[in-house]
Formats: sequence, C-alpha cells, structure tokens
Amino acid sequence: MIAPILRTLAGLRDQTAIWRQAGETIGVVPTMGALHQGHLSLARAARAQCDRVIITIFVNPMQFNDPDDLKNYPRTEQEDARKLESIGVDLIYVPDPDQIYPEGFATTVSVSGLTDMLCGESRPGHFDGVATVVPKLFLQTSADYAFFGEKDYQQLQIVRRMAADLDIPIEVIGCPTIREEDGLAMSSRNLLLSDRSRVYAPVLAEVMDTLRNQLRAGAAMPDVLPEAQARIMAAGFNKIDYLELRAGDDLRLLDRAQPDARLFAAAWLAGVRLIDNIAV
Repeated sequence: MIAPILRTLAGLRDQTAIWRQAGETIGVVPTMGALHQGHLSLARAARAQCDRVIITIFVNPMQFNDPDDLKNYPRTEQEDARKLESIGVDLIYVPDPDQIYPEGFATTVSVSGLTDMLCGESRPGHFDGVATVVPKLFLQTSADYAFFGEKDYQQLQIVRRMAADLDIPIEVIGCPTIREEDGLAMSSRNLLLSDRSRVYAPVLAEVMDTLRNQLRAGAAMPDVLPEAQARIMAAGFNKIDYLELRAGDDLRLLDRAQPDARLFAAAWLAGVRLIDNIAV
C-alpha cells in the first residue's frame, strides 16, 4: 500500500504524537525527491532500525544558488511514492513551502569550518540552506534517527555537527553510497544526463579508484593529481570543481593517505554537476 502523503505540520504532528504515546521510535529520511536506489537503501535502513519511518520530500530553495538549477530539479512525487510502496514506510511528508518557510521567516543556520571547502566553495550559501532546513525537518518529525547517504559526505558531516551543536536529540546515521553497475554514484541529477553523456559519466569513479590505489601504494596526491585531472577532462568533462584528498572527520586537506582519508570530486559533464567520494 502506498504510504499516506501529508502536507501540513499540524497533520504530521497529529500522527507522530500517536506514535510517541505508543513508545515507538521514529526514523526520518530527508530527501528532495526524484528517488533512486540510493534513497531507497536509506529507507530500508530506517525500516530495519525504527518502528516508524517518515520520508520527507522537499525541494529546498535555500540550497540552490542557481535559479535554473532549482527550476530544472526533477519533481516526481507520485513515482517516488510508488517506489517506496514495497519498503513499507509509514508516511511521506511533502510539506507545502509555507510549512517550512512561513511568512516572516528570518533565520539561517550556518556551520563554519566544514562548509568553507569542496561544494561549499563552489556553491555559496548551499550548506546554509541545508543546515537551515534539516533541523526544521528533524524537529517537525520528532525523529529519533536520521539516515543520510555517504555520497554527500560533506553534507553528512555538516548535519552531524549541526545536530550536536544545537543539542537536537537525534542520531544521524551515514549509509554507504549506492552505485550503478558501471560504478557511477547514484544521484537524482543523473536523470539530467543525455544518453551520450551517461556513457562517459563513470570515468569520474574510475579515475578516483585509480587514485585510491596509487595513494594506498604511498604516492603523494600532488604527484598523481595532474594525470587524474587530465583523464577526467579527456573523457569529455567540461570543468573540474575539485579533486582532493581530505580527512574524513574535519575535512582538512591532505597530501598523503591516512586511516580516515577520503577522495572527493566534483566535475561538470554536459551541464550536469556530478559529485563523488570514496574512502582511501
């Protein structure tokens, strides 16, 4: 059965109050819709751990610094609901915009340090949008657990920091990146790739895998970076925003591999920005 879709905070709180009175745990998976297997894996993780599961779908305008990007973001609510049917989520929260940003809304949450590099550098204001909407969704759903994919690893670390700093009583759980058979990290933005571009998109993950092997063998990142960048550009990518080795905890820049190191990449292919990261 397709889960009920609620659009108001009042309706959501009426339902969660019943679950709370019954002593049931609540898990939330915040999304912007256009659900793929990566999102569904988060829903399954929530289903396995929690008594009740809420999927939120809200295309958050504060996360977009390009109006065209916001306009073109895929919106597939009914299809998303059908995809969730087999998992057995309890409800889908698709708030009307005024339920998130009512008239007079004037608060922005910023997380310093973790937002100053990687996607934060090339997408000004993006993570302020994330750090503002996510605590609202945490508090509106009154969830005990929240599930995020490691594909957006910087976002995951920012959300963890924000929740800890604001004393929000929720456990933020990171789940592994889900990939296509050819290695491309699953993303809603992949739907925007043309058939031709989709053929070359997996090169980003291939290059990162090669880099990981080189770094594990003792290579220094500055020595192997130029060849990796050249391979990405030769595959038809238009621009590389970043290809960097960073620590997994505080995202500080590294020259060589260490136990918690991760590779991070963002590159443009035919007008679509693809991101990825892998543990080294």
